Amino acid sequence: MADQLTTSGDSGPESGAAPLRKANSPDIGQWGVEPLERAAHKVVAAFSQIGDLAAMILDATYATGEALVRRRFSWPEFLRQTWFLISVTFLPALLISVPFGLVIVLEVGGLAQQIGATSIVGAVDSLGIVAQAAPVITAILLSGAGGSAICADLGARNMRDEISAMWVMAIDPIERLVAPRVLATIIVSLLLNGIVAFAGIMSGYFCAVFILHTSAGGFLSSFSLFAQPTDFIQSELKAAIFGLLAAAVASHQGLRAKRGPAGIGEAVNRSVVITGVSLFVLNVLITQIFYVVTPAKVL
Repeated sequence: MADQLTTSGDSGPESGAAPLRKANSPDIGQWGVEPLERAAHKVVAAFSQIGDLAAMILDATYATGEALVRRRFSWPEFLRQTWFLISVTFLPALLISVPFGLVIVLEVGGLAQQIGATSIVGAVDSLGIVAQAAPVITAILLSGAGGSAICADLGARNMRDEISAMWVMAIDPIERLVAPRVLATIIVSLLLNGIVAFAGIMSGYFCAVFILHTSAGGFLSSFSLFAQPTDFIQSELKAAIFGLLAAAVASHQGLRAKRGPAGIGEAVNRSVVITGVSLFVLNVLITQIFYVVTPAKVL
């Protein structure tokens, strides 16, 4: 018994406790390697997500076009999604665009009055609302209200194994579920963009005339002088691209959501954040391309 106690309590280099201390002892080189490995894994995962998202956008675009050409597009699902998106985004779009137009005109108009250039208020309203603010407001609303609902719906279907059942029955869920939502989001984005632009312009007009007391003729004259048809084309193109992005990101996150309510909630949050960041980057790129192709009007 004494020998056993002596052997178990021995802390020499040949005892069994030495390998345990060696395995638990920190490796000096490991402290510098692990952060690099974690950073590399995160970078690889980020690029993998970007690749999956790009593949989803291409698949959704191709599936939508193919379904329309071959006359197997799900029009009832498209109509349901269109009405749902309109019902959840129309009123918030008006409530956001009206004060946004007021703020732009109040800020710019107050500065213009100080320097004696109140005639440029209409031009600023046209350029700021039509070309820049309207498509961004539309995309944010579609991502927050419509995209989150699309992501939650597809995530719940995936949790109930409906997506797997569709694959087993040789039904493409991209064509059956994603394509109607993508087309509905693009159509609603185009319509909502025009409504937001019109509401912002009218609110800016009333603010300039009745609050800043500028002439209505000067506002309309500067608006028609600086506004170009390419501004509206740029705005509608941005709205279509942002709508496609919002629907594709929401569908991508919904189909790849983890099981359970927590996984669906995380997918919804990721879809809104990814869409918000991406649309601002795309907005800068598209604006720069249009400024190169169609320069601003110079008097």
